[in-house]
Amino acid sequence: MTATRDWSTLSPDQSQAMKTAATRLARHFDGVFGEETIERFLHSSFDQFAPSAAVTRFLPLLAERFAKQRLQALAKVEGLHNDGKPTVLFLCVHNAGRSQMAMGFFTHLAGDAAVAWSGGSEPGNAVNPAAIEAMRERGIDISGEYPKPWTDEVVRAADVVISMGCGDACPIFPGKRYEEWVLDDPSGLDVDAVRPVRDEIERRVRTLLGELNPSEAQPA
Repeated sequence: MTATRDWSTLSPDQSQAMKTAATRLARHFDGVFGEETIERFLHSSFDQFAPSAAVTRFLPLLAERFAKQRLQALAKVEGLHNDGKPTVLFLCVHNAGRSQMAMGFFTHLAGDAAVAWSGGSEPGNAVNPAAIEAMRERGIDISGEYPKPWTDEVVRAADVVISMGCGDACPIFPGKRYEEWVLDDPSGLDVDAVRPVRDEIERRVRTLLGELNPSEAQPA
């Protein structure tokens, strides 16, 4: 694939990594999206993370992962690809605690039967370490996740949108199921204080998953 985007503002290593990422995405979305669309989403995804990134060498990887999610959402919205799986979007303010734990539980419990995404109205710089540890205690690893914003195509592709403290910032689109989960914000809390929040999130996720597809809910 020959990149058409101008990567000249990036370092040589970043530029090469972005070109490689564009090639992988083009292979994944072959027959669904063209080169221009893929590179536009990849470039805009990079721009989302660049201003606040503490370690810039990971930017191309984050951009690729986020662009892939956004393109999957766009394909569903535009009717280009739909596997029929229920899609749930978990939203909170920083996408560093509550929504990450919810996505972790949902993905773990649903397996391949449903899809979970997450986002934040004001994304933080990293996932809350106490949330990571609390989830590790339940055998779920969310250490590889990262805070990210939501985008219109992601919200539009979701069947259920769960908001946890976003308030008026939560995007509203007609025809979707919306729920507000009132939960303590784990930001700044230690693991002991996060555990009750974690357990309540698990309870709610199990209830939600049972409503979406009861046969797929795993036992505690």
